[in-house]
Amino acid sequence: MIRLFILILLQGMLVVGSECFLKVALEKMGEFSWTWAFFKVALSTWQLYAAAITAIVGVLEWMAVLKRYDLSLAYPLTAISFILSLFAGALIFHEAVPPTRWIGVVLIVAGAFFVAR
Repeated sequence: MIRLFILILLQGMLVVGSECFLKVALEKMGEFSWTWAFFKVALSTWQLYAAAITAIVGVLEWMAVLKRYDLSLAYPLTAISFILSLFAGALIFHEAVPPTRWIGVVLIVAGAFFVAR
């Protein structure tokens, strides 16, 4: 069970890392438009490539988890990514995270814990 938790934690870090890279890339790109100028900026943003790479590695890692463990056990544990995303939002992007959001995430994780038991 410890091995599964470590693998799920790694997968959550990859998913949240990918979303963080994507957010930074989108902030650098400016307003979206269907123009060559927009896509030229998008394709020259290294954070967009980092987002894609971490997402792909996350999917591959998730495939390894699903190969070894039951979906009904593994998938509820992915709720840990909610906690990681709140920390990333607060620490990396300096977002205000209200107490109600923390309480909500704790309830989701508690529910996932009981589902996985």
